[in-house]
Amino acid sequence: MAIKILSVVGARPNFMKIAAICEAIKSFNGTTGGREIQHVLVHTGQHYDSNMSDSFFKDLDLPKPDLSLGVGSGSHSAQTARIMERFENVVIEERPQVVLVVGDVNSTVACALVTKKTWCRGGAERADFIPRLAHVEAGLRSFDRTMPEEINRILTDSISDYLFTTEESANRNLRAEGIPDDRIFFVGNVMIDTLLRHRGKARESTVLQDLGLINGNVVKPYAILTLHRPANVDDKRVFVQMLDAFLEISKHMPIIFPAHPRTLKRIQDDALGDYFVDHSVQGSAPWDPRPHIRLVPPLGYLDFLNLMSEAKVVLTDSGGVQEETTILGVPCITLRDNTERPVTIDQGTNVLVGSNSEKIVAAFHRISNNEEKLARSPRQWDGQAAQRIVKILNDDVRSACKFLTGSRA
Repeated sequence: MAIKILSVVGARPNFMKIAAICEAIKSFNGTTGGREIQHVLVHTGQHYDSNMSDSFFKDLDLPKPDLSLGVGSGSHSAQTARIMERFENVVIEERPQVVLVVGDVNSTVACALVTKKTWCRGGAERADFIPRLAHVEAGLRSFDRTMPEEINRILTDSISDYLFTTEESANRNLRAEGIPDDRIFFVGNVMIDTLLRHRGKARESTVLQDLGLINGNVVKPYAILTLHRPANVDDKRVFVQMLDAFLEISKHMPIIFPAHPRTLKRIQDDALGDYFVDHSVQGSAPWDPRPHIRLVPPLGYLDFLNLMSEAKVVLTDSGGVQEETTILGVPCITLRDNTERPVTIDQGTNVLVGSNSEKIVAAFHRISNNEEKLARSPRQWDGQAAQRIVKILNDDVRSACKFLTGSRA
């Protein structure tokens, strides 16, 4: 009997994670002699712009989603509500044994809540049942509940049946919250599975040439900036303080900034355009001595991976980028006061500086004067995390069908 796993993807950070799951299920089905997993991929449409979604499906060889909910943008509450309303019918119709959610976006918590509140028809062979819920990247905590992602993580973990973790700190966090050990599985990092699988292909990208970052055969020193969190960009005073630091850094090397749509809107609304030069419009050499931050359009996965691999330093408020730079050996300056991924600091590749201008510039100077390559591989970040997840789910569903034989209260 084939088991059915329904996986949810919704926003750009999810795509790299779900790609590894899709590949692992495909590989598993090729080696089981007919005992296949039926996999249903649902795209909520939380990110709907082609630069934020379609290009990632192409770059990552993701299969076309079986179902698309098309929820679009909105406030956290409105978007979460739309996802829940549309996803409920999917669960009822598909009747999966397991719903798998990844990360910490609104799609994650919305689909998790629906899963654990929906009874599926069992049919002639089994009783009605509530699907099991698997959370990939469970247990990460920033301990900052003003972050929407933190609320999403806590709620999703509290109701999940399988909590797949990426680092030891996550295991400790879950145990401290009362999660039983038999629900916690330390499997590694599916984002790193995807990075390792696509790193060779990313080297074929022409993004460095396209952005004028190669002089002959030499890659010029440059920094990358990613910035999108409300705490950094929604308060103009904070945002300007950070931009002043980036402008100072740009005197030493160009800063390439693939701007997130919500950040670009803040730049426009707050009339901060003088800090930037638009590569698409002005196209001057990136090592032009005039200080500026170079705006480029959002990049696909392969282009960004290649750009990040060759960078001198990355400045970011993204959680995933902290992990990727750890494996790539690229120094990372995290523009936050906390991180839910402490292993990236323990490994020596990441430093927290918050939004303070002086700390940002000081960290840059320390890093730019150090030529040491800092690549580290935290435990279980070996490219096999998704395979471990698929094996655990398959073995558990087949050997312990107790969760399929319940009855309605």
